[in-house]
Amino acid sequence: MSMRRLLAVARKEFRHITRDVRTFFLVTVAPALLLVTLSYVFALDVGQIHLAVCDLDRTPLSRALLAHLTADGDLNVVADVQREAEIEPLFAREVADVVLVVPHGFADAALGGGPARVQCVVDGADAITALQTVSLLESRVNAFVADGLVAGLRDRHSGAAVGGFDVSSRAWYNESLKALISMVPGIMAVIMCMPALALALALTREKETGSFESLIATPVRGGEYLFGKLLAYESSGMVSVVLCWLIATLWFRVPFRGNFLDFVLLAAIYMIASMGISLVVANFARNQQTAMFLILMVFFVPSFFVAGLILPVANEPIARAFAYTLPTTHFVTICRSVFLKGLRAAALWGPASALLGMGLVTQAIALVLFKKKLA
Repeated sequence: MSMRRLLAVARKEFRHITRDVRTFFLVTVAPALLLVTLSYVFALDVGQIHLAVCDLDRTPLSRALLAHLTADGDLNVVADVQREAEIEPLFAREVADVVLVVPHGFADAALGGGPARVQCVVDGADAITALQTVSLLESRVNAFVADGLVAGLRDRHSGAAVGGFDVSSRAWYNESLKALISMVPGIMAVIMCMPALALALALTREKETGSFESLIATPVRGGEYLFGKLLAYESSGMVSVVLCWLIATLWFRVPFRGNFLDFVLLAAIYMIASMGISLVVANFARNQQTAMFLILMVFFVPSFFVAGLILPVANEPIARAFAYTLPTTHFVTICRSVFLKGLRAAALWGPASALLGMGLVTQAIALVLFKKKLA
């Protein structure tokens, strides 16, 4: 294998990437745009919640509870109601998403050891939002009791027991439990298949346009041709990795607790695996439409449902085996571990080794299958 000819192919491909606006967009910019779009699509968090309050107790304790619930601005008080009849018009006019009802005797029940109840009345027209809203209010009420009521009121009332509150919870790595914090690193693994798609399209385009015939007459060998293209698209794809990292950390404010160089190294290994599969696909595809369909069916579609992005990887042996044949399954784990858990590359040797193995095997298969001749 001649390094001079390999680099000549790589230079030629770099020029094509930079001169063709569509290819440049697909390799470098498209992953970043997809990250922004899909992160919002798959974000399951409820935005700012419009809260109406029906405080029938009107005690210092009920006011303290309301202040705790609305402290961070996610719950915005839009109305103060006094009767149940006032609730329905708020929902009809879409003024409020939820009404918090604090009944008479709330403080007495809490200080007397009995269950201190509050009621959440939600607009059930949007069932998903309603469920998340109720869950959010429940968690904040329990946090108020665990963090403030037990410590403060027991001191004031000679250690009086507080009844009806025995739930304690804590979330690691994503304390706010916001879906965006978890989804953005995972989606990054899916949309980084765009450079691999561009590589497959570049290979099949030369078959369609006839430029592959000119290659046959040159002394460039098959390995030099494939690895020259691989070098060009791998390097260009790393630009999109950096852009996606910037969007995740600066736009979405996802905490990055890991090492940036480790992340770049692991992303490069993922590129090797995804582009190895792309080389194999391009050997069988006769046109760009077929190549695009196959790459999307291998990377894009299954990754959303079986790679652990939205739901955990299934426990069934067949489904689990299929999931771990996808490079995105391993890179979803890597992205979330580096971003949120701060793990170093050495701690992720398992998924990294799987990706590297996929890349080496698929590239070897592509090299064996590639023939420098017209079919």
